Amino acid sequence: MTSLLRGSALALLPALALPTLALAAVPEPKGFRDWMAGCDNVKSCAALSIPPEAADTTAYLRLERPAGPDGAISLVLRLRGDWKKPPAAVTLKLDGAPFPAAGRSLPATADGDLASVTFQPADIAAFVEAARKATKLAVAAPGLSAEVSLSGAVAALLWIDEQQGRLNTPSALIRKGSAGTAPAAPALPVITARPASGSLSEKDARALAAALRKQLRQRDPDQCEDDDMSTSGDRAWPLDARRSLVALTCSRGAYNATSGFWTVENGAVATAKPVDFPENGSEKNMLVNAEFEPKTGRIDYFSKGRGLGDCGAAGGYAWTGASFVLTGLSMMGECRGIGPDDWITLFRSEVRVAK
Repeated sequence: MTSLLRGSALALLPALALPTLALAAVPEPKGFRDWMAGCDNVKSCAALSIPPEAADTTAYLRLERPAGPDGAISLVLRLRGDWKKPPAAVTLKLDGAPFPAAGRSLPATADGDLASVTFQPADIAAFVEAARKATKLAVAAPGLSAEVSLSGAVAALLWIDEQQGRLNTPSALIRKGSAGTAPAAPALPVITARPASGSLSEKDARALAAALRKQLRQRDPDQCEDDDMSTSGDRAWPLDARRSLVALTCSRGAYNATSGFWTVENGAVATAKPVDFPENGSEKNMLVNAEFEPKTGRIDYFSKGRGLGDCGAAGGYAWTGASFVLTGLSMMGECRGIGPDDWITLFRSEVRVAK
């Protein structure tokens, strides 16, 4: 499997329209047996183990490393379970051998149903070395047992080395060398977002949205659902003195609501233009569970693969005064209990709001 978003992952998400990531600027995550890995636009990379579907406790490892000669590695073990008292510490074994080698328990911190074990640098180095031969990491605590497959871990880490230009250098995770250094990380894009300006009363905003919906109904009656529940979510905001942003709810499901976004100049809905959100598939003006914040000029969205919100896509856009540009994108193609904070980041930026 070369890509978790082409094949098995998409089969798990039949109702979810994930963004199309064909452009080189936003490459897809890659699958390596029981692991996946991906890098963002500044070559910060992450590798994740994929938990089995049926387990009392969801357990997975997440390794992350920024680009550059001094990119420090972080490694965390996540545990999610239906427990009354989360574990305060866990013991680990790699193919039956205590890990770390001294056999000490590692402290865990808890946040609701999620417990985390953060590895120290020496333990990370030992783990990466042991992963070359080990097949599984066993996790135990009072009332808890879980396993993490290491099948594909070495291939995922080797791929990260390649993406970051570390192959055959001393800082490589897998294929180390004695000379050379990793190239510096690309510069983080800086995006200036422009807050919405102009004026549009609540009454006028509702009227503008209703007028656009009526126009679209005449032009293409199948483009947006047209029931009372859908129309109740229609919104409009001024972008500047002549342009307005209009969002119409086009479809609703149990946990996803898809909105279409258009810009309208001087109230002329007949010439409304669908917003072109970059890296957003064929229906470029459609976003799922999207919210626009006029004070910052930003739109964030969270497209759930299922109600738990443990798979799908999340990201955002910023209004620059001329168009909406991508500010961030993360993705998880496998519905296996992995929370959004641990998804693979594919694009990031620094967003500054114009004053």
